[in-house]
Amino acid sequence: MSIPLIAYRDNSCDPKKCTMKKLERFGLMKIVGNIRQIPKSSLVLDPTANVISPADRGRISSITALDCSWEVLDTANLTPWKGRRALPFLVAANPVNFGKPFTLTSVEAIAASLVILGERPQAELILSKFNWGMHFLELNAEPLSEYAAAKNSEEVLKIQSEYM
Repeated sequence: MSIPLIAYRDNSCDPKKCTMKKLERFGLMKIVGNIRQIPKSSLVLDPTANVISPADRGRISSITALDCSWEVLDTANLTPWKGRRALPFLVAANPVNFGKPFTLTSVEAIAASLVILGERPQAELILSKFNWGMHFLELNAEPLSEYAAAKNSEEVLKIQSEYM
């Protein structure tokens, strides 16, 4: 794989429904149980951070999803990671939140990050493990294409404003 994928899990979700556990079973994801196990050079997906852009590609060693309940996560613990990034406007394709903006599963979030960073084949690989996965790329084809063509976060935010 082009970019190593990591998930921090606090075991707050059902492991049978967990998209990260499924990717781990396929050998496509490393799961850690301690936030200190996340490399400092990882791009950490955090909805409270600045938005991701293609400019982040050269600055990261991996992508980390925080696969936990956001109600209990103390984002103050995330300050050591300078590579914290939020996703721009996208719509969920998963069966639980289909059509809802900003309510992506962890696999959808990682796949979107990969597309924006220029790693679409890796995004397709991880989404192919879910029967609804490729529909995420179809549903968000236009914005993902535009975000991936942006030069920086400011351009991504400008593009996002056209969709909101």
